[in-house]
Amino acid sequence: MKIGEFEKLKIKKKVDFGLYLTDGKEDILLPIKEAPENAELLDEIKVFIYKDSKDRPIATTNQPYITKKQPAVLLVKEVTKIGAFLDWGLPKDLFLPYKEMRGRVEAGDEILVRLYEDKSHRLCASMKGLYDLLSVNSPYVIGDEVKGRVYEFGHDFGTFVAVDDIYSAMIPKHEDVSHVKIGQILDLRVTGVKEDGKLDVTGRQKAYLQMEDDAAKVLDIIDSYAGVLPFTEKASPEVIKRETGLSKAAFKRAVGRLYKEQLITLEEGRIKRKDDNNEGSN
Repeated sequence: MKIGEFEKLKIKKKVDFGLYLTDGKEDILLPIKEAPENAELLDEIKVFIYKDSKDRPIATTNQPYITKKQPAVLLVKEVTKIGAFLDWGLPKDLFLPYKEMRGRVEAGDEILVRLYEDKSHRLCASMKGLYDLLSVNSPYVIGDEVKGRVYEFGHDFGTFVAVDDIYSAMIPKHEDVSHVKIGQILDLRVTGVKEDGKLDVTGRQKAYLQMEDDAAKVLDIIDSYAGVLPFTEKASPEVIKRETGLSKAAFKRAVGRLYKEQLITLEEGRIKRKDDNNEGSN
């Protein structure tokens, strides 16, 4: 019998506290509270195999929310010094060790995880290794509006999300996700479909719609520097991203919008808030 999988087993023996099931080689207990009514010897029952609170293999007719074959979104019930415990639909909560986390989680969070068997043959959850388990056969095309759950920050690659909690997708690395946390669901737009079926997505609106928000953001940043930015449009993309959270292209569009609306001046390349009281002075 394999821990973490469904098995069809026959009833071998009835006892006061349950049914002993067998695959012909091994026996396992199905507790009485889960035993089907009117069950008879040699009847076949489909059960899930896991370990109880005393680490003993046990059968259940309850349907777990997750199996080894498919990642799932589970609720964090508790976070302790050793890790987190997740609700997976069975009496014993599923353990998520700290070493298997991809970011901070809190009680009440809903996070995407996979099921694995540790060295002691106990079933545990992991936030790692999800990328290759997600589906690449999405029905979405460029321009579609979708919802995606963040499951990992890829740093040099981008932000990994699961569209509909099923499909593999990524937000490009230049987009600001500093306000986002693991497990959060974002409103996104598909910007590309790779040859392997994985999706490129963005949390930004189309450029002409996003520009107004970006311009307001840049103006606030200028004000935070007493009206003069300490860098110009010629700054490196890394500096611009660090200071504004915008790509260099988005930053330049925002500056252009502010200049067109006569809210800033560009004096020798310096980006300054326009002083309405001294409009003609330097």
